[in-house]
Amino acid sequence: MRYDDDKQMIDSPETINEVDQIRKVYTVSELNAVIKSLLEEQFPFVWIVGEISNFRIPLSGHFYFTLKDETSQINAVMFRGQQRQLKFEPEDGMRVTGMGRLSVYEPRGSYQIIMEYIEPSGVGGLQIAYEKLKARLVEEGLFDHQYKKKIPFLPHKIALITSPSGAVVHDMLNIIDRRFSNMQIEVFPVKVQGTGAEEEIAEALEMLNDRTGIDVAILARGGGSLEDLQAFNSERVARAIFACKIPIIAAIGHETDYSIADFVADLRAPTPSAAAELAVPVKSVLLQEVNDISAALRYRIHNFVERLKQTLTDISKRLIDPRRQIQDRRMRLDDLFFRLSRRILSHLNRKNEQLGWWTDRLLSIRLIARIDNSNKVVEQYKYNLLKIFDIIKSNKSVRLRELLARLETLNPIAILERGYSITRTIPDLKVVVDPKTVSINQNLQVLVAKGTLTCRVKDKSENGPKDIRTITKTA
Repeated sequence: MRYDDDKQMIDSPETINEVDQIRKVYTVSELNAVIKSLLEEQFPFVWIVGEISNFRIPLSGHFYFTLKDETSQINAVMFRGQQRQLKFEPEDGMRVTGMGRLSVYEPRGSYQIIMEYIEPSGVGGLQIAYEKLKARLVEEGLFDHQYKKKIPFLPHKIALITSPSGAVVHDMLNIIDRRFSNMQIEVFPVKVQGTGAEEEIAEALEMLNDRTGIDVAILARGGGSLEDLQAFNSERVARAIFACKIPIIAAIGHETDYSIADFVADLRAPTPSAAAELAVPVKSVLLQEVNDISAALRYRIHNFVERLKQTLTDISKRLIDPRRQIQDRRMRLDDLFFRLSRRILSHLNRKNEQLGWWTDRLLSIRLIARIDNSNKVVEQYKYNLLKIFDIIKSNKSVRLRELLARLETLNPIAILERGYSITRTIPDLKVVVDPKTVSINQNLQVLVAKGTLTCRVKDKSENGPKDIRTITKTA
């Protein structure tokens, strides 16, 4: 028997049975299940703020990380299905605010929060997301000037993508009407902040590609905080601006505000009012320029015509009567004809005199005697040439016989006729000069003077007699 501190008996069988009836004994799994049920019922959804650490993404694609503050931490998970709503890339050290539900991971008995939504916490987090997206788009080339489209000088139709209820759209309409009245304007009403703003802006930009007649578009909104401008710092809006076929003028916020849309757009305006001024010129200024150009053109044309008239007058004064010019040309032609005739007759007379002089000189020379002497010299040369040809022919004939005799001694057929033969391998027909190149029982082809023989090697020797007479006697 045993007593507790209050001197009560607790080890008796009756007492043990009573205690068993009062207490509830859980297994580990049952206890974890109860705790999980209580947590999920008590905290269906909670908002939480903290700093991300131990961020990791396994093959499943889910986000696993720890949320912590200065004194405590909690495990967190965000499944891949909820990641579609993210507008930034979480990483270690980033402070976020999110909504989730508490749950217990029963196999380990640890509780965690399953995040349904997270966003950067405060301006610092949004700034981090802004800088990261900006750096990534810069690397992809979306800000490059080579992709910027030229803003037309005088558009026929302008599209305004902005809030239909704000002061921005009225200011731009007033400025455009004041600068260039009757300008065609089409307003694409969109939300410029809050839920759904990003989607509406991107859809309006995509709709521009299907419209015809629009030459330039202005994407504008008034000033605001970084959170208010979040829609214009989103990746979807940036890519929609880049893919738009129509030039885009971005006028987001105040002059000191720079959004992602400003960098991607073809032209940035410091304010919406400045964007309206950049989109259209002043009609009165254009009309004045047209009048000035027209006046200058009329003045130049008038001066040009006057100069032509003066030139025509001067030429007319110098112009001679055509009939008189023809008569002068005929008289000059007759004069040239007479002068040419005299020159030709004079030239013919000189040539006739030279011909008579050469004729008399030829007749004075004894041509027949000189021809006879020349014929004798030619006959002597002919006789000498024939003698020389006979001597050369005799010498060449002797040389030819000597060469034929030497050629005959080198004729392979003549060598074979003296009893020699040529041995070649079968089938490649290579001449055998060394016993090493053949093997026993190998077939060989033997060429003799009157034909060929096919033989088989029965024996071979690598060091045969050097004297040909020894080979002849052996044979």
